[in-house]
Amino acid sequence: MRQAVLRIEDLPEGALDAAARFHGEWLPKARSQLGTAETLALIFPVAAHQHRGWRLAAVQDLARAAAPKRVNGVAGDDRAAIDHATRWLASAPGITGQLLDVG
Repeated sequence: MRQAVLRIEDLPEGALDAAARFHGEWLPKARSQLGTAETLALIFPVAAHQHRGWRLAAVQDLARAAAPKRVNGVAGDDRAAIDHATRWLASAPGITGQLLDVG
C-alpha cells in the first residue's frame, strides 16, 4: 500500500491565519498527493491548542472526500515519533480521519 506523506510547513502562529494558509497552499498539494497514493499522512508542526479544531476538520473532510482512500494527520516535532506514527497509520486499514499528537 502506497502512503504519501506531506509535511506542512511555514504556517502562521495564529490559528485563523494558519488555517487560511493551509487551505490556500497545502490543501491543493494534499489533493494532488491523493491522486497517486492509497493513503495520505499530513504532518503538522507543533502548535497551540487553538489549531487542533481546524486541523482535525481539514483531515476529516479530506478523508470523507477521498474515501475509500485514507487520510490522517500527525502533529509533532519528534521525527522518530512522527515516523513511527506514519508507519503505524500505513498499516492500520481501519484508521482514517484522525489527528494524532505525538509531541
